[in-house]
Amino acid sequence: MYKIMLADDEGIVIDSLKFIIEKEFGDECMVEYAKTGRSVIELAEKFRPDIAIMDIQMPGINGIEAMKEIRKSNGNVLFIVMSAYDKFDYAKEAIKLGVLEYITKPMERTKIIAVLKRGMEIVEGEREKRSNDLLVKEKLETVIPIIESGLIYDILLQEQFTEDIDNYKTILGLDKNYAYMFSVVCGDGQEGSHMTNAVGSSVKMQQHYQEVRECVKEYFDCIVGTVMANKLAVLVPYENDEMDYNERIDLIERTRELVRHMRRKTGISFRIGIGKVGVLQEMAASYNEALNALAMTTGSVAHADDLPIGCDYEDDYPIHLEKQLFDEVEKGETNQALATARSFFDWMADNGKESLMEIRLKALEFALWTEHIAYDKGGMTYQFHSRQDYLPTLMNTDDLEIIRKWFLEKIMDACQNIQSKREEKSNSIIEMSRTYIKNNFNKDISLDDVSRAANISPYYFSKIFKEGTGENFIEYLTNIRIDKAKELLSTTELSMKEICSMCGYSDPNYFSRSFKKNVGVTPTEYKNV
Repeated sequence: MYKIMLADDEGIVIDSLKFIIEKEFGDECMVEYAKTGRSVIELAEKFRPDIAIMDIQMPGINGIEAMKEIRKSNGNVLFIVMSAYDKFDYAKEAIKLGVLEYITKPMERTKIIAVLKRGMEIVEGEREKRSNDLLVKEKLETVIPIIESGLIYDILLQEQFTEDIDNYKTILGLDKNYAYMFSVVCGDGQEGSHMTNAVGSSVKMQQHYQEVRECVKEYFDCIVGTVMANKLAVLVPYENDEMDYNERIDLIERTRELVRHMRRKTGISFRIGIGKVGVLQEMAASYNEALNALAMTTGSVAHADDLPIGCDYEDDYPIHLEKQLFDEVEKGETNQALATARSFFDWMADNGKESLMEIRLKALEFALWTEHIAYDKGGMTYQFHSRQDYLPTLMNTDDLEIIRKWFLEKIMDACQNIQSKREEKSNSIIEMSRTYIKNNFNKDISLDDVSRAANISPYYFSKIFKEGTGENFIEYLTNIRIDKAKELLSTTELSMKEICSMCGYSDPNYFSRSFKKNVGVTPTEYKNV
């Protein structure tokens, strides 16, 4: 159905147009008309036409001015302009308004029909586009919560990488580098600093998840995770690297209103803890601060900056270097960690010339902590008596360069231990996998079979096998089988069926296709060469 509005002060023109439209298009069109500029503007507001056939000269407000007014409230309407021969100079103004066609009177029936058909095609195209846009939006409404939950999980489990964060920011349209997190905790009621009936209330919050999510997004431009037990993790992007006092007060008051609003909507009791501002990669710490804030107070809302949570540092302390160093050690990035360690030691040397003891203690602290990371992340064996010379070494020298060398050696040792242990484990897994495949290639084996033999997950096995061999599992197995088939074809008089079976293929036709794909000729052709 197309809505067509006619605007002309001559009744015979209106009647002629209606007759042409109804005869040509029948029930496809709904036609309304007006005879003055003012009435056509009012009609357009109520009727919302798809196409408007407008006369330039009408009593009162002329057609050009009427179109300008109509365009303000209906940006999609298509205008077809009519004018007498001597009013053709209006065409320039009409073109500025984006008219579909400028028709001079007297009108030709065929031209009216042709331009209406063209207009209907445009309207139909716009409708289809709007429908597709709505479909995309509807699908996004389904997908976006999944993506948001993925970001929250990656942050809380600390499994994110820089490229992952960048991808999430692009998909979700995040343009801020800082954020803070808060934890929405629900229960039947509150006893002290904890909520009662965590299990039962988590089921209730799951049932009301969509309402809770909408409430939170109504109050904050944020990323919302899924329900975890009786908790909901929320990330709020933020412009700056810290929040001033007035903003914090406004945030707490807005959050208190959110708590009351959610309770009215769902009948569930809530508390919200708010963590400190930081970079996106460190939001797990902000979430833990939010939980700790709730544990230390009985209010419905608690902000970490109001409570003695976490550690503050003197203004010039390079906390970013400290965090960066431990992160690089954990990843086994030796060169990067050594560069960061040098920068940190340079800062100590510049700021501790009169306090050699502080430098000794900090060097010892970092050495012990990087070793802890190596034990924890690198699969190393802890040795209780391995550190007995650390303190004497540091205390028996006043030479800053000797301390620097010792400090850098400990950082390097921790990184290399982590890296070597990972490589050792990967090499062991790959070697064991190769042996298993060599002994079982003539059987119906799968990636799951080999990963089970190696006692690691199929996903992780597939990853390290490709990194270690340069081939994926199927490629490697196929090459082993084809090499064995070539050997048997060249050195034995076994039948093709026997060779097929001995190489792990149950279907001779599939064996022949696979052989030709990898060797370039069929097994028979290869044997006869």
